[in-house]
Amino acid sequence: MSFFIRNKNSSGGNSNKRAKFTKTNVKRKRVNGESSKNEEITSSEDEGPNDEIPDHSSDEEHETAQEKKLRLAKAYLEEIEKEEQARLESNEIDQSIISKRLKQDYLKETGRLRLNVADNYKSVDTENINILKCREQRNSITCMCVTSDSKFVFAGSADGVVVKYSLTDYKKVGVLPFVKNQSSAEIRGHGSKVYAVAVSSDSKFLVTADESQDIYIWDPANLKYVKKLSGHKNTVTGLCFKKDSHTLYSCSKDRTAKVWSLDEMAYVETLFGHQDTISSIDSLYRDRLVSCGGRDLRVWKIPEETQLIFNGHTGSIDTVRLINEDIFISGGDDGQLCIWSVMKKKPVCVIHNSHELDKSNQQPYWISAVAALVNTDLVASGSQNGSIRLWKLENNFKTSSLVMEIPVEGFVNAMSFNSEGDKLLAAIGKEHRFGRWSTVKAAKNCIMVFPFIKK
Repeated sequence: MSFFIRNKNSSGGNSNKRAKFTKTNVKRKRVNGESSKNEEITSSEDEGPNDEIPDHSSDEEHETAQEKKLRLAKAYLEEIEKEEQARLESNEIDQSIISKRLKQDYLKETGRLRLNVADNYKSVDTENINILKCREQRNSITCMCVTSDSKFVFAGSADGVVVKYSLTDYKKVGVLPFVKNQSSAEIRGHGSKVYAVAVSSDSKFLVTADESQDIYIWDPANLKYVKKLSGHKNTVTGLCFKKDSHTLYSCSKDRTAKVWSLDEMAYVETLFGHQDTISSIDSLYRDRLVSCGGRDLRVWKIPEETQLIFNGHTGSIDTVRLINEDIFISGGDDGQLCIWSVMKKKPVCVIHNSHELDKSNQQPYWISAVAALVNTDLVASGSQNGSIRLWKLENNFKTSSLVMEIPVEGFVNAMSFNSEGDKLLAAIGKEHRFGRWSTVKAAKNCIMVFPFIKK
């Protein structure tokens, strides 16, 4: 594209001063992982004089690439049939259902799935709103993540506590406590404010980050400590997983984003370019990452080692979420909600003063959290003005209209739809997740679960 300018980045602050829509090289670093743990042991090191060498030969080792594709495709079809049988409680599945599911999965992974669902949302079922809170979390809830099966939610707070709640009976089922002094050999919790949590699609890994420079990995089932990842030079502010993988992305106040592989428990590479603290990141199925912080909003094309820079906000950009692989939404302290396409350097839609003006100073309310029902036309925004707003994106995401308002007291620090889209979860706090610029005294520090009534 003609407006690309090539520019090499050697450090976090050496890109162009003017934020232009730029294509730049990403500095790539690789390390050897966990030296002794990840290295392969050769037969000469492992075998004793009387050891028998096992026979590792199998049919899979001798199959061709085409045979492997066929085997994996058959396994995928069997998995879909089992899921649909369990869902429909039937022994016979219509082939059209499988065909429809395959087409939908393909469109989802290629970023071309478009579902119009916003018109189906009528109101919130106020009689069945659930509030999740416990005595361990007395301060603001700062971050939250929901498992892909919508059975559990993990919430981190300014107390340094992470709590696991069940979304079936709405009870606390586990806690990572605040632990001030702990040895590196036995890590049982966090010793400072928790800023980020994320869980993998298969619920195999839970990752958390506090005011330290480290990322902690836990087993989501029993909250047992697994590993600590080190590499950032300042507080880690955001975490997310690539969908259906164990690739982890992290961002930090050190102005970098990093890529990790949890299969090898190793660091992969660092993404340089941001001019200020990175406050939020998100990813879907592609090897692509969207990040924001300060006046910077960037999309990282990791295999191509390039980044795209977007301009449109007039203030600090605090939060960003992908709607699909090509469209994303951002919000900041200028009160704007911006809808972006990766094909345009300016927003395709801007909602000005999306949460109105603060009457005390006539400044727009900050957008502290956004959420998107992936691959649909429905998004949500949160602030501290007393409501969460749901928006319908129309005309190929170029226009928007308000669907409903949900009354909420306090700062909305994080939001997420469950996988079915019939519930919205919001992390509420008396204060903003990054600081105590103002306080909403009437607020409750909790997770609120809003079920929807659909047409």
